[in-house]
Amino acid sequence: MVKTITTALPKRLNERNYMELIVPYVDAMQNMMFRIEALNKDFSRKYQNDPIHHIQSRIKTKKSIEGKLARLQFEPTVENARDHLTDIAGIRVICHFIRDIDWIVDLIKKQKDLIILKERDYIRNPKSNGYRSYHIVFGVPVYHTDGMDYYPVEVQLRTMSMDFWASMEHRIYYKKEPRQPVAQEMLVEEFLGYAKQLEEIEAKMERYCED
Repeated sequence: MVKTITTALPKRLNERNYMELIVPYVDAMQNMMFRIEALNKDFSRKYQNDPIHHIQSRIKTKKSIEGKLARLQFEPTVENARDHLTDIAGIRVICHFIRDIDWIVDLIKKQKDLIILKERDYIRNPKSNGYRSYHIVFGVPVYHTDGMDYYPVEVQLRTMSMDFWASMEHRIYYKKEPRQPVAQEMLVEEFLGYAKQLEEIEAKMERYCED
């Protein structure tokens, strides 16, 4: 008798499967949010200084997940989302100055139950268009009734000036109206100049806060 081996078919990313997919990512994101907020409060109590201005969080929408999988040339399935996306859960930490970002990153890294999955320092190594930010993806433990799994949470840390630049660049550069290639190139050059100006202003202002 020949034994037939059956394998589960990939789950298409319909509304029901999407809602099931994101449940542990929401838990991981909330876990990470609590850790960051606790560090900020403790730092404030000890040093009378709030390194974090504010925190934002989001879970990728079904449409956004499908779009990114398409750009990566993967089928829009639950399995591909789990296997190939590390930014389903995202947190953005807005700090006052670069030194605040360094403090927060250092403190988070000391938490031994977190795993560093990916790290990109676009502050010391900005993108060609002037984008600056610190990206780090943590594997965050999520406990279930039958065990524990790690889920990725992408944490982006920016100063207020970096966040202002990124928000304006995204709002203006990615408007729906098509632009001529020359106009696009000029726009990139302009925003690169703005990024450098903001970096200089931020550095000057940070000197006033030096201990």
